[in-house]
Amino acid sequence: MLDVKSKTDDNLLVHLRAGSGDPLVFVHGYLGGAKAWEDQVQAFRQDFDVIAPELPGYGASYAKEASSSIDGYANQILKFLTKIDVQKFHLVGHSMGGMIAQHITKMAPDRVDHLICYGTGPLGMMPNRFETLDQSRKRLRNDGVKATAERIASTWFINGEHALRYKECALLNDNVTTETALAGLKAMETWDGRDAMSSIDQKTLVLWGDRDQSYDWAQPESLWTGIRKSSLAVMPDCGHNAHMENPELFNSILRKFLPERK
Repeated sequence: MLDVKSKTDDNLLVHLRAGSGDPLVFVHGYLGGAKAWEDQVQAFRQDFDVIAPELPGYGASYAKEASSSIDGYANQILKFLTKIDVQKFHLVGHSMGGMIAQHITKMAPDRVDHLICYGTGPLGMMPNRFETLDQSRKRLRNDGVKATAERIASTWFINGEHALRYKECALLNDNVTTETALAGLKAMETWDGRDAMSSIDQKTLVLWGDRDQSYDWAQPESLWTGIRKSSLAVMPDCGHNAHMENPELFNSILRKFLPERK
C-alpha cells in the first residue's frame, strides 16, 4: 500500500511496502515511480519485507524537492531507510535508480547485502542512448514534461506506445515538474561510478534487457566485468522496462539470485 502519511516528514518518502522477512528495496529510475514495482511487491512479499520508495519529486513524493545529484538521491534513500528502522537490506536499482543503488553501496557498504543493478550502467552520460541527455533537456523545455515523458516511456518497451504497460508508465509522470525532470538529467550526466566498481564487494546481479535503448551492452558489460562478485542475466526480447514486459521471467531471475528466507 502507499503510505500517504509520509508526506509530512522530509525524511520519510511515500512508498509501497508489504510482506515480512529481510528487507528488499526497489529504487525506480528517471521519470519512473514506485507503482512500476507493483508486480514485484506482490511476487516477493511472502518472503521479504518489500519496500519501494518514491524518489523526491516523483509520484506521490512530488511535493518533495528533487535532487540534482546521484549523491543527493542516495542520501535521501539512506535517510528514509534509517527513519523506518531498516539497517541491512537487499537493493535493486533500475536505470537512474541503478546509479543511486551503486552510490548507496559505495556510501554504506555495510548496509547493502545483495545488489541488483538492473537496466543501468556505471556512466551517467549513457553513451549510445536513444538520444543524448542534452537532446532530452532541449525537448523537455520545448515540448513540456507530459509530451517528453510519453515519448521517452515509449522507448522503454520493444512495442513502443503499443506495449501493454506503456500507458501505465506514461501516467507515472503526471505530477513531475519541469524542475524535477531537469534535475534528474543533471544528476545523471554529472555522475560517474566507474572508479567505484572495483570496491563493490557485495554479491551482485547485473540484469539487462537485450533490446534496451537507454543502456547499450557496453554499460552492463562494464558492471559485469568491473564488479568482482557479479553475475549476469540477459532477458531476451525485452527493452528497458523488462520487469513490466516480462515480470514472470524477471521475478524468477531475482528469486534465483536472492537468498532464501531464513
